[in-house]
Amino acid sequence: MGDHGVVDDPRQRLQHEREQTIQRLASLTGDYDAVVAASLDTNADDEHDPEGTTIAFERSQIGALVRQVRHHLAELDAALARVDAGVYGTCEVCGSAIGDARLDALPAARTCIHCASRRP
Repeated sequence: MGDHGVVDDPRQRLQHEREQTIQRLASLTGDYDAVVAASLDTNADDEHDPEGTTIAFERSQIGALVRQVRHHLAELDAALARVDAGVYGTCEVCGSAIGDARLDALPAARTCIHCASRRP
């Protein structure tokens, strides 16, 4: 560990983040499966069933979270590939160092804070 809780080895930091992300995905997927199962046990007429819209909303929300977590997992895998290529921590836009504070907050960051703030 560095002075501010930053893991000195980027691979170790990314692997740890990846393990946590996989656990979150497993939890969300289980929640999603439970909501889908619950929706199958209820009246299929969402229009007249007050619980139907709640279940549909929950299913939609969990589905969106699952997509976000899968995207984060893909970003972590891409960051691990950058470690292997020896370019982890280098901005993909300007080539400058991304900075330890930014990498501590966002281990999969592809750009420095300056370039990130200029992107739409």
